Amino acid sequence: MQQVPMTAEGHKALTAELKHLKSVERPAIISAISEAREHGDLSENAEYHAAKEKQGFIESRLAHLEDQLARAQIVDTSAINSERIVFGATVTIVDADEKELTYRIVGEEEADVENKKISVSSPIARAMIGKAEGDEIEVEAPNEKIYYDIKKVEYV
Repeated sequence: MQQVPMTAEGHKALTAELKHLKSVERPAIISAISEAREHGDLSENAEYHAAKEKQGFIESRLAHLEDQLARAQIVDTSAINSERIVFGATVTIVDADEKELTYRIVGEEEADVENKKISVSSPIARAMIGKAEGDEIEVEAPNEKIYYDIKKVEYV
């Protein structure tokens, strides 16, 4: 069984989502299916089919979350003291146009680019791992190679 690295915050968020799905979403969809059944012929009942489809999505997500949480390896990033970039690092990089970007390297389930969290398996994170402040990284983009300078590495 392969472990899934995640931060404590990511673990907490996934646990909260699991609880919400079990205690709110699942009962609501069961009720919606029951109500749709009362409307008669199921073969032509769009409400029933939509509710069954949503139930399938919820059950699939529940199974996925339970699997991820069961295999979770929670990494306490505040305890990391390294000059090298590893899982959990918050890294500020600078591109060729002197534009600064800051990302935190997190587990796959907690990645959220809008909130500056990138998956440890993303191309940019893979290029960063093992590097230190002052190093240059090369990221393979679809049509080119992009270079960044690592300006700052911190663990929070």
